[in-house]
Amino acid sequence: MTQPAPPRLREMRWWDIDPVLELERDLFPEDAWSRGMFWSELAHARGPESTRCYLVAESADGRIVGYGGLAAAGDVADVQTIAVARDHQGTGLGARLLAELLRAATAFECPEVMLECRVDNVRAQKLYERFGFVPVGFRRGYYQPGNVDALVMRLTTGSDSGTAAGSDPVQGTEIND
Repeated sequence: MTQPAPPRLREMRWWDIDPVLELERDLFPEDAWSRGMFWSELAHARGPESTRCYLVAESADGRIVGYGGLAAAGDVADVQTIAVARDHQGTGLGARLLAELLRAATAFECPEVMLECRVDNVRAQKLYERFGFVPVGFRRGYYQPGNVDALVMRLTTGSDSGTAAGSDPVQGTEIND
């Protein structure tokens, strides 16, 4: 039996917002982003002055099964979000999304990438650590309304220091995210 084709990563567009919101509400019911938040991010994702990169993962049947976003400001990028549908978790899709976001950070010429991760999301923390992110602090009560703390993580992506500088921890590696 042949395996289904892996989801295709592509730029997120406005027509993807509704299926992304469905996935967002399923995965993050307490602190899901709103339609307006996604519209606002996408407004900065195209053109010569763009500061955002948003991607979706589309299965062979056209279903959105993951998404991710990155914002750049000066020489620092911030992973805004990564999500993978429950039936695609453990397939390496989260790692593929993260790798593409780190490539975008390089394209934005950001030598440092930051992110926040729920302290109770150990699976995501392990993914980020595999890419070289290190914990640098906490944001108490960051995720509302659940009042869950965020672990702040950083990756330095200088010209000789890893993923966003050109190496790819996904290629040739089985990553279960």
